[in-house]
Amino acid sequence: MTVESVRPAPPEAPELREPPLAGGGVPVLGHGWQLVRDPLAFMARLREHGEVVRLRLGPKTVYVPTTPDLTGALALSPDFIIAGPLWESLEGLLGKEGVATANGPRHRRQRRTIQPAFRLDAIPAYGPVMEEEAHALTERWKAGETVDCTSESFRVAVRIAARCLLRGDYMDERAERLCVALATVFRGMYRRMVVPLGPLYNLPLPANRKFNRALADLHLLVDEIVAERRASGQRPDDLLTALLEAKDDNGDPIGEQEIHDQVVAILTPGSETVASTIMWLLQVLAEHPEHAEKVRAEVESVTGGRPVGFTDVRSLRHTNNVVVEAMRLRPAVWILTRRAVTDTALGGYRIPAGADIVYSPYAIQRDANSYAGHLDFDPDRWLPERVKDVPKHAMSPFSTGNRKCPSDHFSMAQLTLITAAISAKYRFEQVSGSNDATRVGITLRPHRLLLRPVPW
Repeated sequence: MTVESVRPAPPEAPELREPPLAGGGVPVLGHGWQLVRDPLAFMARLREHGEVVRLRLGPKTVYVPTTPDLTGALALSPDFIIAGPLWESLEGLLGKEGVATANGPRHRRQRRTIQPAFRLDAIPAYGPVMEEEAHALTERWKAGETVDCTSESFRVAVRIAARCLLRGDYMDERAERLCVALATVFRGMYRRMVVPLGPLYNLPLPANRKFNRALADLHLLVDEIVAERRASGQRPDDLLTALLEAKDDNGDPIGEQEIHDQVVAILTPGSETVASTIMWLLQVLAEHPEHAEKVRAEVESVTGGRPVGFTDVRSLRHTNNVVVEAMRLRPAVWILTRRAVTDTALGGYRIPAGADIVYSPYAIQRDANSYAGHLDFDPDRWLPERVKDVPKHAMSPFSTGNRKCPSDHFSMAQLTLITAAISAKYRFEQVSGSNDATRVGITLRPHRLLLRPVPW
């Protein structure tokens, strides 16, 4: 008898379970009708049914993790890739060759190309542009006149992205084109994701024609940007130059389609998410005047009355916490999808190869299990002595792992600076016709936020 023969057998792995099926599905559409009718409430309720649940979207079965530890594990696991209903619906905008939708070696190469533009030590070089655009925003507004927060938010977000990353003089006309087109495209893409009716979206119906026109204008805008840079013969040290000079894995220049898709990935999702967040910040300042006053006082304390600048951002702690709390309650990106590349498990539940996974940062970041006063706007929950109570992965507005948004520091800097600049000059009141209810598309934003700036 050997020592090995008397060793106890290793414990058997627990049998994987089948996730429960959520209730409320209907024939043909499954749970898609609930994701059209009231998607935010529906996703927020799913945790009541389990840590992982199954949904039916048309003919598809999708899996939904509902806890921060499982969504964090999903983002960090190599068993899941960028794919699924969200990315399929976005391919018409983002293409298949940009950093937003690529996987594997292509994605790693593309990250290496764009990452230098977003390194922490690169951000201060963008400070003067961020300052200029933030203060230009407040100078355009007149006391007592109505501000259309949608167009203004898009304008400042697009101008900062274009001037910092593409070094282009993309003035108001293009920003307005992008604003109008993105509103149509992102709304149409959400419908295509949750109600996958395939060929019906090719019919010449008014909504389909409007969607196709908007999508075509977006791609035309990108082609104009690339063509203008090439025609200029200029090679500024910016992200567009890096793309035009990038090489593939064989050492050859990357293709025109990849350049196009990369510029789309820089301009459109970033502008959409930053602009949506600016809208929610304006809504927050109007709804919570006590925090608007606290931001104004903090800016005054830090600057001594001079115009707030990029170098002040790190000292504006309450202002930063207001931004973070607005992003917690109203995340621009509220739904994400992945696809399993192998038979795997998540939280003890079986996930088959090829299965689509859907999860909601909105639901995770508003979960009563993770946050005391989970629906309260409370910027102080991000103070050092309180933030330790927030579970890991319960707040990840820029995602995590190898799909973390590379522009997180860039975005936070401009959001904090814009919030400080406008709060130093104005408080805000909603006006007749304003509707700050949430409009759900691929991103979240107010339906039609109209505010009146009032000097302090």
